[in-house]
Amino acid sequence: MTETADLSHAREPFRHTYRVRFDEAGVDGLVRASTLLRYVQDIAWVHSERLGFDRAWYAERGVAWLVRAAEVAVLGRIPMGASIDLTTDVVGHRKVWARRRSEALLDGAVVGWIHTDWVLVDRRGALARIPPEIGNAFPNPIADFQIGRVELSEIPPQAAVVRRFRVRPHELDPNGHVNNAAYVDWLEESIPDEFVLRHVPRRYRLEYAGAAGPGDELVATAWPDGPSWSQRLRLATGGELVRARLEV
Repeated sequence: MTETADLSHAREPFRHTYRVRFDEAGVDGLVRASTLLRYVQDIAWVHSERLGFDRAWYAERGVAWLVRAAEVAVLGRIPMGASIDLTTDVVGHRKVWARRRSEALLDGAVVGWIHTDWVLVDRRGALARIPPEIGNAFPNPIADFQIGRVELSEIPPQAAVVRRFRVRPHELDPNGHVNNAAYVDWLEESIPDEFVLRHVPRRYRLEYAGAAGPGDELVATAWPDGPSWSQRLRLATGGELVRARLEV
């Protein structure tokens, strides 16, 4: 993942199979978009661990990956009980960030894809340069694209849906922050059910500006934006957390 990485050793994307469990599907019997993002989190760790980069490796060096942007494209219907083949690979990088592309395949057909943009930070939370050993293990080109951004229109005062709620314990990850997939659920909770359920394909785009923690009170403001929906999420005390869109 360094500029001098030897790309001649590039491999096929890493592959793992996931069966959609009962609790991972919605009322329509189809996999939730947040479930796909959780699968991607898991397969990224499995991929990393297989190449020798487990949580202990990162802890010893005082660095960690934080998600800064995500796109989840639902292209087909994935029913409860289906087994999907998920692939993942690092497809591009810059000095302090990298993008993974993951694809979900059902019976050989691509039914979804996910992009996740991650930045490497040190113990202080400052950006850290990607170590050469990671670049050697994950050979990929220097990104000719920018890290994900979500631009939103002005909030229309008459059409906005405003919700206030608190972070619940089960929404936290092992780092004590809200799992980034939970923000997809929160986006859907602000949008009429019939809009989410009837549109396939659809795409979720999220830009993470901050992280919510235990018990934080949040304010989600969502509004229809053309054929899509947009949302701004912030702490009740101020401070933007996520800009998000659900596009059809």
